[in-house]
Amino acid sequence: MNTLAPHETSIRLPASGRMRTAVVDRREWTCLHEMFDLIAVPVGDAPLMPLVQPTVRRLQHGEMLFLEGAPTTSICIVRTGTFKVFRTAEDGYEQVYAFARRGDLLGIDALSGDHHLMATVAQEDASVLALSLSNFYALAQLLPAFDRGVMRAVTHSMIDLIRLSDMMAAVAAEVRLARFLLHLAQRMSTSEQAVRCLRLQMTRRDIGSYLGVAHETISRSFAALAEARLIEVEQRKVEILDLDALRQYAQGARTRTKADFPRCSVRAARKGQAGAGRLIERGGAQRLGPNARAD
Repeated sequence: MNTLAPHETSIRLPASGRMRTAVVDRREWTCLHEMFDLIAVPVGDAPLMPLVQPTVRRLQHGEMLFLEGAPTTSICIVRTGTFKVFRTAEDGYEQVYAFARRGDLLGIDALSGDHHLMATVAQEDASVLALSLSNFYALAQLLPAFDRGVMRAVTHSMIDLIRLSDMMAAVAAEVRLARFLLHLAQRMSTSEQAVRCLRLQMTRRDIGSYLGVAHETISRSFAALAEARLIEVEQRKVEILDLDALRQYAQGARTRTKADFPRCSVRAARKGQAGAGRLIERGGAQRLGPNARAD
């Protein structure tokens, strides 16, 4: 795993990313109200609104938002879509550190250095609200509520790192995956109730890198959770069949058997195993979806 070296300034191109980077549509501007809503900042001080406006940057699937080692010029807030944050080792291995969704801050390392420590790539067609560093600092001075909102967003990122440490603390890969799915379900929810149907944009290889296991192990872990009748896998859609049982499974550190959990319907169990089996049979295909590509 690559260590975070603040002094490293060379721009590193990821093996899986495209050379083309995000395009800024300077004709398209958005008011601060949307940005404030994304980071839960109360809207106020209307006369100050026109002073600083973020730009909308649109990206296609696979396009780079930030390159590792590139100069820091802006900070972004995810508006739509999902992003992968990662570093590339000398041998080309990509170590994934985060999956960013709507409302998350990207490029926050710009506040502590002159170059990006990690790269950021769009995992689907996506968009962000971008603020230049000068505008970011000006807005933080003009509106203390914005400064507090940014601090909350950074705190949420730190909490995600703590959750990642909790996932990595589990010995069994199946337990790590269970904790990861529960975390995604909670993040994708629009209320305090976790969602049960997940549509994964990341690849098996990315999930494996994030959880510290091989991507083949991730396929076997999906099959194990399906065999325990906890989830059902249908290409890149994962349905949580028993949320309470999955939580119980995630509380352990080692592999547990299906006999430890309440029985679901035979039909659901068979569908879950069949879906997970298809996931394994894809061989070198990495994406949990119909457009899987081999490396």
